[in-house]
Amino acid sequence: MNLREVFARDEIKKRVQDLGREISIFYGREKVLGVCVLKGAFVFFADLVRSLEIDMEIDFVRLSSYGDDTVTSGEVTVKNDLETDVWEKNVLVVEDIVDTGVSLYYFRQMLLSRGASSVRICALIDKHERRQLPVSVDFCGFRVQKGFLVGYGLDMAQKYRNLPGIYAIDPSQE
Repeated sequence: MNLREVFARDEIKKRVQDLGREISIFYGREKVLGVCVLKGAFVFFADLVRSLEIDMEIDFVRLSSYGDDTVTSGEVTVKNDLETDVWEKNVLVVEDIVDTGVSLYYFRQMLLSRGASSVRICALIDKHERRQLPVSVDFCGFRVQKGFLVGYGLDMAQKYRNLPGIYAIDPSQE
């Protein structure tokens, strides 16, 4: 597999710290429930949480619309649901990549139907041009135009999550 570095480790580290400051200023003294979307966001979430200076409760959810494929099935499955009640809470959903928007659109609606006061989305990567459903990223690490990305938690069929940077799989070099 040929990989091309898109974002280096140091560039990611700086951007995550900047996002932490931006989110901390935005929420100020408000309490927040930070929800990590597993599996892809776990590396980003861990680094982001350490850069925040807010009162944050933490929970995890596992959603799937891709399985081991590279395209969405269009159907979202909740593999592991939240343990925390979101009623009247400010929820910050932390995702690795927002591509089609299918999973986050579904999850946002689910949180609002459960009584969340607000739902905002923080994504390491925003690939807006591929949106199938209207999902806005409130706090964005990086915007990219195209490519299948791996590393820093992002995977292809559960591989490459451990890479320290973010890489594009380069099909032209195979």
